[in-house]
Amino acid sequence: MAILTPAETRRRVDASLRRRYRTEKLFRFYGLLSVLLGVGFLLLLFTTIIANGYGAFRQSFVRLDIQFDPAVVDPEGARQPDLLASADYAQLVKTSLRTIFPDVEDRASRRDLNALVSSGGGYELQRMVLADPGLIGQTRTLWLPAGDEVNLYVKGRAAEGESESQHLSEQQIGWVKQLEASGQLRQQFNTIFFTGGDSREPELAGIWGATKGSFFMLLVTLVLSFPLGVAAAIYLEEFAPRSWLVDVIEVNINNLAAVPSIVFGLLGLAVFINFFGLPRSAPLVGGLVLTLMTLPVIIIASRASIKSVPPSVREAALGVGASKMQMVFHHVLPLALPGMLTGAIIGMARALGESAPLLMIGMVAFIVEVPSGFLSPSTALPVQIYLWADSPERAFVERTSAAIMVLLAFLLVMNAAAVWLRSRFERRW
Repeated sequence: MAILTPAETRRRVDASLRRRYRTEKLFRFYGLLSVLLGVGFLLLLFTTIIANGYGAFRQSFVRLDIQFDPAVVDPEGARQPDLLASADYAQLVKTSLRTIFPDVEDRASRRDLNALVSSGGGYELQRMVLADPGLIGQTRTLWLPAGDEVNLYVKGRAAEGESESQHLSEQQIGWVKQLEASGQLRQQFNTIFFTGGDSREPELAGIWGATKGSFFMLLVTLVLSFPLGVAAAIYLEEFAPRSWLVDVIEVNINNLAAVPSIVFGLLGLAVFINFFGLPRSAPLVGGLVLTLMTLPVIIIASRASIKSVPPSVREAALGVGASKMQMVFHHVLPLALPGMLTGAIIGMARALGESAPLLMIGMVAFIVEVPSGFLSPSTALPVQIYLWADSPERAFVERTSAAIMVLLAFLLVMNAAAVWLRSRFERRW
């Protein structure tokens, strides 16, 4: 074996150091590139969603002088609610439009003219008359939502390379421009999107029904999963004897956390609906299914929080005469609670974004009415997004993206709350 001179040894050491430094720089470059690519794709996703969805927060409205003609609304003069509800209120809108454009005579042109105003205008008039029958015989100036194609045209959202005349005729475009010139067509904040339920008409579709259904489900999930999860974590970590049965339970809890969510939907369909007979599409059933899905996550997070409490806290409590129950609930649990809350919020955020298990229990149904309780037919925000994404109307594209923006905002708020709780209450050891 040849003996290296000091100069040769130094040369080899320097070469080895250069290789290691070069490898480290290359690794840092690849890591930075990965982070930049991830952030770039995330920004692209957010930019695409915002670009497609911001238009849904504004809606076009047409100003019409509506005459509540008694011959149309209440021909018998009885003012009975059931007769008032069955009146042809759309005829009032059509009559007002023909007053503005008296030259429209043929049937096809009248149909195009009526399409300028959403069919929801008639329902708005019906609601007003049922709330105040004294409107019958009066004339009111109202702003009614424009049709979806008119709304898209006004907002300049015709698809690239697509002729506007494929959706609005030249005559309709002329009417729209005339209404804009006379101040009878304007855009304003779309309150319907935040206060209405689902609808077949894009301009009338809102997220309030889905948001309220999601709220009821998350409330059921929180009330059931957090106490059960914390209690199970405390028992397994502090009181359960070490045995093969406890080991099997721990393994199964870890496995349940990785089970696909649709499996929990099948379980909810078989147990809660088919066996117990609970109503389909009810927030109560959705909350029970999400509880099963969230429970393993909360148990694992709570056990990790309990383990993070130093043994010296337990020893000091027992040393001053506290019982094991007092040691756990008076000393360990308050210190572990921030981590438990963080895990619960993250689990709830995951439950908020789930749609697959809800599809299995019927929450994919088309439901117009806003749910009034835990047993009312309802849907959830992720399922509402799925339904709108499958709709053929062009205007539902921006509704879908806007609903995604709202859902992401909720998720960001929940995750920010989890971070704040951890930083606010967590103790460093």
